[in-house]
Amino acid sequence: MFQLGKTIVSEAIIEKDFVCNLSACKGACCVDGDAGAPLTEDEAKILKDIYPKLKPFLRKAGIEAIEKQGTSVVTVFNEIETPLINGADCAYVIFDNKKTALCGIEEAYNQGEITWKKPVSCHLYPIRVKDYSEFSAVNYDKWEICDDACTLGKELGVPVYKFVKEALIRKFGEDWYMELENVAEKHK
Repeated sequence: MFQLGKTIVSEAIIEKDFVCNLSACKGACCVDGDAGAPLTEDEAKILKDIYPKLKPFLRKAGIEAIEKQGTSVVTVFNEIETPLINGADCAYVIFDNKKTALCGIEEAYNQGEITWKKPVSCHLYPIRVKDYSEFSAVNYDKWEICDDACTLGKELGVPVYKFVKEALIRKFGEDWYMELENVAEKHK
């Protein structure tokens, strides 16, 4: 672990390799598990505001889940997440013709209907950020459904932090990311 500003960062994000391999995993991270994507209060408000523009991009089951539960939900731990369809798929998940899970929010963004790409927690994956009162913990989330992504990342020589560069800059800023790159270079 090392400190960058008000973050404590796991060395795994500079030591491990990762490149999403959707052809292998089919977007399993969006449909497996027992929780929705973590959201900030601001992101929950954004989802509520843009929902009318998102709705045409979503599946019927996703629309039903959102209209029953809301555009976001608050867990028993008082955390905000995306709603799920029957406790599994994220309500914002759509599928392409190869049955690969994709983000309906990101599709609306790619089509120019909205200006918000997707929740930062999704954009950062496989990095998870946990905010505490004095600092944020930045960790690599190892999940066996991403083994193919680890293999591809190793083949291509892409460390986790480089794979999620845009998301890390979005979350922490350009200066923070440049400091991270410096640490990574020294760590080699």
